[in-house]
Amino acid sequence: MNAHSDTPLEMNSDEVLRVKLEVLRREHRDLDEAITALVEATHPDQLRLVRLKKQKLALKDQIARIEDRLTPDIIA
Repeated sequence: MNAHSDTPLEMNSDEVLRVKLEVLRREHRDLDEAITALVEATHPDQLRLVRLKKQKLALKDQIARIEDRLTPDIIA
């Protein structure tokens, strides 16, 4: 048995998604800063820059999918 019986053992799926969303947003910001620093470098590594941008775009897609799942459909 859990020593902290007042703490729920499981988060519901929306809570899990919100935590994941925050982690992804933080990673996206970090990549953005890394890309900016690389672009401002004297001799930027173009291959690394392309890889970072692709990774950032993939994160943006994941963020959008989670936001869509968390936003209830509004039927007009």
